[in-house]
Amino acid sequence: MRVLVVEDERLLADAIAEWLRAEAHAVDLAHDGTSALERVYVNDYDVVVLDRDLPRTHGDDVCRAMVRADASARVLMLTAAAEVTDRVDGLGLGADDYLTKPFAFPELAARVLALGRRSRPAAPPTLRRAGIALDPARREVFRDSRYVPLAKKEFAVLAELLRADGGVVSAERLLEKAWDEHTDPFTGAVRLTILKLRRKLADPPVIETVKGVGYRIP
Repeated sequence: MRVLVVEDERLLADAIAEWLRAEAHAVDLAHDGTSALERVYVNDYDVVVLDRDLPRTHGDDVCRAMVRADASARVLMLTAAAEVTDRVDGLGLGADDYLTKPFAFPELAARVLALGRRSRPAAPPTLRRAGIALDPARREVFRDSRYVPLAKKEFAVLAELLRADGGVVSAERLLEKAWDEHTDPFTGAVRLTILKLRRKLADPPVIETVKGVGYRIP
């Protein structure tokens, strides 16, 4: 998934990003509310992890702006305030979930994954097609009951192809969902990852190239 982490405490922001990247998510960072809105209006995020107490533009105002813009991203709001009224206020602004600081990174990752599922059309917990079974929660992939070890980007790209349910996914869409904003779109990263996936998934070939359009698992 593509995740935006908005947190002005840079060490904490980096730690959250590192943990989510280890879960095979593409993560962008913003350290104030104004920068966050600039990214939200440009990029198609699945989840925004949003600190409530932000400089420049307050987290509450970021959340309100996302609701007004009908942004599809789900919002996980972070705050140091633990009072019930604070949580209710945050959810009332349009946040989808609320997590108080300090928090455990595994819990944050689990909540991000759950919100990401809600940002898309309903899908089964395990994605299946063409003999492939991918479990997003356990980060496991099997082909015809054979375990297939995948790197993070390979896993993310395969998940997007399976979610398309036989439809064609463009290279641009794969780049947007599996890599962060600092990736050069002309690096050939998608093509190289598809080649590695094909090799690891083995024969018979399962990922098709639709010339000039993208890739699909029919």
